[in-house]
Amino acid sequence: MDATETRKYWCHPCFPDLGLFKARFTQHRYELHTHPTYVIALITSGCERIRIGRHSIVAPAGTIAVVNPEVWHDGEQGADEGWAYRTFYPSVPLMTAIAREVGGADAPVFSRPIIEDSDLAAALATAHEGSTSRDATKAEASLLVALRHLIVRHGDWSGRTEEIDSSGSRQRFSLYEDLVESELGSQLDLQRLAGAARVTRFQVIRDFKKAIGLTPAAYIRDRRLRRASSLIEQGLGLADAAIAAGFADQSHLSRTFRATRGMTPGMYRRRG
Repeated sequence: MDATETRKYWCHPCFPDLGLFKARFTQHRYELHTHPTYVIALITSGCERIRIGRHSIVAPAGTIAVVNPEVWHDGEQGADEGWAYRTFYPSVPLMTAIAREVGGADAPVFSRPIIEDSDLAAALATAHEGSTSRDATKAEASLLVALRHLIVRHGDWSGRTEEIDSSGSRQRFSLYEDLVESELGSQLDLQRLAGAARVTRFQVIRDFKKAIGLTPAAYIRDRRLRRASSLIEQGLGLADAAIAAGFADQSHLSRTFRATRGMTPGMYRRRG
């Protein structure tokens, strides 16, 4: 890691399940991954190049990148100087509650991956910086104001994220999802998936590409990372969490965590 790169992860004092991340990167490159939460990233300097779903975009300073839950995305420098940013990871229940307070019926969906809104950028910056304040009331209020602003001005409450095509491929992908979830801690390969769906290994690859635009290996890695993160949150040791999630060892987990989360498992465990 470049000595000039910095990163910090913590939880909001008023919303313990809401993670916050602040970083400056010049060489780091995120591999494709997902989150169960929304990802709201305010670019504070430089420029980031991001793939969100099937869209490749560039986010310069002052813009906000928004990723809906479960949507694949990556990230890397979009300019020589790299980029700095502040990120919020609000849960679906929190965003749904805020949306309902302003007249929405369900969790909002954001159809534009990059938002240019100087007022929103300022509100997000205030909320992020305020999360470390000793004034809990102020920290809570500034966060809710910023998220409400985002939802009211940019949310698509009736929208939906990209769907898997309705076909035999869709049914098979649902089977793959269930199999991966139930057998994360064991050996999973193309033959195992193909046998469960009674198709060829090449068909498995095509099904994944059609459904999410990624390989089976990338999907399995992401699910293992999500499982390990959950186990770490529950207090399981890093080595045990790695094995339980299907990683070869703790080092394997650490490499994957850094590549997709921008931090080590130890940093994630010490958040707060």
